[in-house]
Amino acid sequence: MRTNRLAFAERAMLCAPAHDLGDVLADILHTEYGASSTEVFLADYRMLALQPLRAENPGPMAIAGTPAGLAFGGQEPVRRTEGAEEAWYLPMTVRGDRFGVLRVTFPDPSDDNTAEELIDLAHAATQAFQVAEAATDRFRLARRAERLTLAAEIQWQLLPGRGLDREEFSLAGQLEPAYAVRGDNFDWTADADALTIAVTNGMGESVDAALLTSLAINALRNARRAGVSLPDQAALADQAIWSQYGGRQHVSTLLLRLDIADGRVTAIDAGSPRIWRLRDGEVEPVHLEPQLPLGMFDSTVYVEQEFNVLPGDRLFLLSDGIFESVYEGRRYSDNLERMLRATASLPPGEAIRALLHDLRAFCQDQYLDDDAVGVCLDWTGKG
Repeated sequence: MRTNRLAFAERAMLCAPAHDLGDVLADILHTEYGASSTEVFLADYRMLALQPLRAENPGPMAIAGTPAGLAFGGQEPVRRTEGAEEAWYLPMTVRGDRFGVLRVTFPDPSDDNTAEELIDLAHAATQAFQVAEAATDRFRLARRAERLTLAAEIQWQLLPGRGLDREEFSLAGQLEPAYAVRGDNFDWTADADALTIAVTNGMGESVDAALLTSLAINALRNARRAGVSLPDQAALADQAIWSQYGGRQHVSTLLLRLDIADGRVTAIDAGSPRIWRLRDGEVEPVHLEPQLPLGMFDSTVYVEQEFNVLPGDRLFLLSDGIFESVYEGRRYSDNLERMLRATASLPPGEAIRALLHDLRAFCQDQYLDDDAVGVCLDWTGKG
């Protein structure tokens, strides 16, 4: 019974028109599971609220202090009694990329088998939503608490996601100010042997900075997918930017490649983004020899450097919009190591969210004057 019902639900979502997927999921939960109501809440771009997919339903839920937020932050189902009904809040996540939360209510308490099946259904629904997102703007529109600037639109389309989990590592990243970000970005990819991460900071403002960063990210991807070494990836991207701008614009870039077999890291520091390591409760910067930003001069030669991570280590890759932030004469860098230590018990996605929340509080403003990018990597090693 369980297998047949879940298989039916998966097929129905696969066959549904992309824009109708939320309604199809609600119909399945009503007819097959007896749910009295269903809503999909999508994480907004600032990671502060969960936006309802269907506008006729109640408004956004804050991530802080709500059952939906507990499910999203803790990545565990949350069960509540709400009036005369039972409500389930189920994280919608695939491979560490947190999409949102599925809320389902029932007139009667669920048994354990139904609860387990709901978890599987939420996972299957997340995969269906992520596939459908390529065919409709409905989900992107629903998660927006406000309109994106054109520069931010370009930047968000470049992202690989906001999280990635495997047995050996857990990874998360975030952009701020999310609705108006200009030239900062991050990228990553993982194969059987290695994880590669790039954090970039393009010169300029608005669309000019976004287009410059778009060229840099795509040039790095093109070189990476050609199978060349990390220094050659940097050199080819450097040449692409130089050919387009002739040295008038450049992109500060941090490139990192983690060998999944042994924790060996090769890195190129081509500009302002920096690395901090949290190990056994202590935070220290990882010092690399600085090299020229991409596109500053013609035919720059890049040299990789090495360091190692141990199982249990956490790396933070941060742009200068975080560690060089200044407000009323105070420097956020004075608070940075304390804040990084305070995240030790949080998973990477929540660690980055907490860091950027602390940065906004430091600036006493919900928007930052400069772009800020944070990436958090937890390394567990081979099991």
